[in-house]
Amino acid sequence: MPTKNKIILLVISIISFTFFLITIDMVYNFRNYGIQSIDDKAKAVAKTIEHSLTSQMVSGVIDDRELFLSQLEDIPNIDKIWLSRGQKVIDMYGKGFNNETARDEVDKEVLRTGETKRVVNDQIFSQSTYRITIPYNATSKGKINCMSCHTNANEGDTLGAISIEMSIDDSKQIGMRTITDTLLIALVLMIVIIFLLNFIISPFLSLFDSIKKVMNKAQQGDYSYRIQNPKGKEAKDVALWINGLLEKLEITLEAIDSKISIFLSENHKVTDKDHLINVKNTVDRLSDVYKFRKTIEYDETIDDVYNRLAEVLKIKLGITKFNFFEINTITNEIILVHSEANVICNIFEQGCRADRTNTTIDSTQFKDICPACPSCDKTNYFCVPYAISNELDLIISIYTETVNQTIEVREMIPYIQDYVDAAKTVIVSKKLMNILEYNAQTDALTGLKNRKYLEDAVSKITSQTKRSGISYGVLLLDIDFFKMVNDTYGHDVGDNAIKLVAQTLNENIRESDMAVRYGGEEFIVLLYNCDEKGALDVAEKIRINFSKKDIPTGGTTTIRKTMSIGVSMFPEDAQDLEECIKYSDLALYKAKNSGRNKVIKFERTLL
Repeated sequence: MPTKNKIILLVISIISFTFFLITIDMVYNFRNYGIQSIDDKAKAVAKTIEHSLTSQMVSGVIDDRELFLSQLEDIPNIDKIWLSRGQKVIDMYGKGFNNETARDEVDKEVLRTGETKRVVNDQIFSQSTYRITIPYNATSKGKINCMSCHTNANEGDTLGAISIEMSIDDSKQIGMRTITDTLLIALVLMIVIIFLLNFIISPFLSLFDSIKKVMNKAQQGDYSYRIQNPKGKEAKDVALWINGLLEKLEITLEAIDSKISIFLSENHKVTDKDHLINVKNTVDRLSDVYKFRKTIEYDETIDDVYNRLAEVLKIKLGITKFNFFEINTITNEIILVHSEANVICNIFEQGCRADRTNTTIDSTQFKDICPACPSCDKTNYFCVPYAISNELDLIISIYTETVNQTIEVREMIPYIQDYVDAAKTVIVSKKLMNILEYNAQTDALTGLKNRKYLEDAVSKITSQTKRSGISYGVLLLDIDFFKMVNDTYGHDVGDNAIKLVAQTLNENIRESDMAVRYGGEEFIVLLYNCDEKGALDVAEKIRINFSKKDIPTGGTTTIRKTMSIGVSMFPEDAQDLEECIKYSDLALYKAKNSGRNKVIKFERTLL
């Protein structure tokens, strides 16, 4: 129902209800007022009769009371007047000439109780009457002493009663006329109010209905509806403002939605018909991705970045079983960089189909789709490739066990794309930093750590040793007569000899140990958690194994060389690692001067 009709109906209902209440109140008040007026009139007549009868009794003309009462009935609106004697009056004076005894139950009740009794016979379409029966009670107070004549009566006894019956039609007619007039006035007032409502506020009510329709459509996401045909200057102004605002809102939301969506993956765009909801969802996603990007920019290592991406998959997307693989597009080397589940395929041996085809592999779409995973019958898997750079791809393998999980993961893949896109530049920069750091700390010829790396690590190793009490064996190695090799065969053969030293070291030390090219043909080996006997044993193995290696000189000829090694123990020999390196150098110097191709342990006598 239009608002205009609702308001008119509401006004009519309020006026009608108000008039109904006023009518009830007027009827009630008019009736009470009429009865009260007649009651006052009846009391006055009764009092007059009482005084007249008393006077007639005193003067001895009481027998003429019938004439007096009949004359009173000629008073307007008085229909009947009669007297009723009490029992004590009857006992003394009899029932009177016309049997002045109680005519009905009302008379009897008044004579018995001594209280006034009123009876209203109210009829709408016939005569209405009012009857009042007033008792005459004996009293010795006042100008006339009732007991002087009624010697058998006591104070307060009811000597008799007078009944007066009167018509109340006049009051009823006045009330009906008043009510009728009020009805006519209310009807005229209602017509005037409805006219004013229709004439004055009808344009605003029509405008309100139009606004409600337009806002309802906007609530549903459709901002194309406009207010049509407003009436009145004020309504036209309001319609112009609202239509202009909706026009700007529609154009702006469409522009924002289309422009900011380009920052998300194409498959990630929300297709909600409400542009405002689209903008909100897109901004929320962009905000999450931006915060992720800002966070990983301050992470120290690339492993931290992958851990952060894994947290996104687990917490934000609800994916629990997955692995990250890095694939070098040049060497095809595959590295597991983050693991949240067992690797279920032979990716390291057979390669990755997703990376080779650059498409998402979904095992639910085709059975045995990936040759590297022939036995994955009980687990559904997705392998999603992401190009990080020209030389690096990231493969995210996700495993699911139920159909619902598979559907959910398929919907989440575009979300993962957004976070991977945000992490690309950070991953590349971390990779470059690792390369730069590796080059800065690694000897290019041998692949061993260089002297700068050792200098940076000295303080860390010293602190670790003091905290844990772990010992290091410090080995300083040097190729015997290395200058002769360069002078005789050239620097290329010298480089081959140095490479063989590095190979020998890698073959004879543990992963926890550290091999460093200290400079030229000199090498340092730090043996972690090693005692003196172990250090000497490793040094002998290195010396012997190197002496057995053939150094190519070009063509089919080879040569063999030996090395000398000086050994010291940290912190047994010195509390400072650099000091121990100097001690190893002293032991190496003694090995060189005492015939070479030997291992010498540092002794205090060398100082």
